[in-house]
Amino acid sequence: MSTVLEPNSTLTRAQHAQGMAAYQAAGLNLANEINSRGPARFDASGKLHQDILDAYWKHGYYIFENVVSPEEVEELRRDAANMLERAPVAPGAEVDAKGRPAIGKDGLRETFTIIKPLSDPSGGSGIFGGRHPSKMAEPTPDSDAPAYVVYRMRRMCMHMPAGLRVYGHPTLLGIAASVNGEDFVPFNDVIFVKQPGLGGSVSWHQDGVTHWNSPAWDEGTHGFNYQVQIYPTTVGNALWVIPGTHKKGKADIKGMVQANDGSEQLPGALPLICKPGDVTIVNRQTLHGSFANTSPDLRISITFGFHRRRSVLGSHTALSVREEGVHYDEARIERRAQVIQVAIDARRQHFPNEKPFNYKPFAGREGEFRFNDATFERVIRDYNKFDLAI
Repeated sequence: MSTVLEPNSTLTRAQHAQGMAAYQAAGLNLANEINSRGPARFDASGKLHQDILDAYWKHGYYIFENVVSPEEVEELRRDAANMLERAPVAPGAEVDAKGRPAIGKDGLRETFTIIKPLSDPSGGSGIFGGRHPSKMAEPTPDSDAPAYVVYRMRRMCMHMPAGLRVYGHPTLLGIAASVNGEDFVPFNDVIFVKQPGLGGSVSWHQDGVTHWNSPAWDEGTHGFNYQVQIYPTTVGNALWVIPGTHKKGKADIKGMVQANDGSEQLPGALPLICKPGDVTIVNRQTLHGSFANTSPDLRISITFGFHRRRSVLGSHTALSVREEGVHYDEARIERRAQVIQVAIDARRQHFPNEKPFNYKPFAGREGEFRFNDATFERVIRDYNKFDLAI
C-alpha cells in the first residue's frame, strides 16, 4: 500500500505521477476484468438493451462507446476552447488572459471555478452538503505553472451551441428514459477541465445529498451523470469509481481513507478509460473522484445528469446555499425541463438527417420550444438557476 499520496505530504508533480503508477495499473486491470462498456444498443421497443441495464445497475457505471460523432466532438472542442479562452484570468477578475471582458460575468450563477494548479478545492470542506469529507493530495506544480487554472465551467447550454445540441442527443436521452423512466427530469450540467500537469482533483464523494434516509431510497434514487469525453481519458486524468457502492447507502468516506492508512488510493477503484466520443454514465450514489492531473494528458468532460421525476417532485434543493429550503414543484420541474425540449430542436436544426428524440413530457407541445432567439432568451438564458439538485 502506498503512503506517498497522503494529503499532507509535500510532493512534486513528478513524484505524484510516480506514486500513482502501481495503483493505476491495478485499477486498469480491474476495469478490464469488469468490462462494463460497449456501444449503446436498444431493443425493439426502444429501451436500452437489458444486458446493458443489468451491467449499469450491478456496477453503478457503464461506458458507452462511439456515441458522439467525430464531427460533433470537434464542435464541442471548439466551443469549450472558446469558453476557456474567455474565462476570467483569476478568481473575481473581470477580464480574460487577453484583457477582454470575461464571459459569464452577467449571469446569476458562477460560470467558472478557478483554482490553484493541482489543488483540491472541495476536500475536507463543508461545501456541497459536506459530501467531500477527505482531502486529496495537492502536489506542487512545476515552476512555470500559472497561478490559476480553470477547474469547472457552467452554463454550457447558454455559452456553447454544441453543448446545447449534445444535451438533446437522441441516444443519450433514450438511455435516460430507459434508466429513469420516460418522464425523467434534468439535474444540472458542468464541464470539468483537467489541464495537463495542472488540473485539480475532485475528492472522493457520492453526489446524492437529500434522500439517504428516505424510506423509498434505492440504488437509483439520486439519478445519474453523463460525461461526454471530447479528449482521450487515461489512467492519469480519468474519473475513478468504486463499483457497487451505489447499492450500499451513504459511505463513511473519511473512515475509509483512515482505514487505508490515510492514503487517497482507496482499494477497489477503477478508472473510466475513454476515447473521444465515448460517454460514461455514473450512478450519482457511486463513490467516485479524480486525482490531481499530474499526467501530460488533457481531459475535458461535458457533464450533465438526469433524475427520476418521483425523486425530485416534492423534494428540496441541495448543493446551492442560495436556494436552501426551496421545494421542487411541478412548475419548477417544467421550467428546467424545457431546456431539454429546446435542445432537441436545436439539434434537429443542426443535424436534419438525424431522428430527434421524443421527450414524452412535452409531446404535442414541441412547437412552443423551437430553438430561436425568443426561446433562447425565455428558456436558455440563466437556465441553471432552475437546476434540480437532490
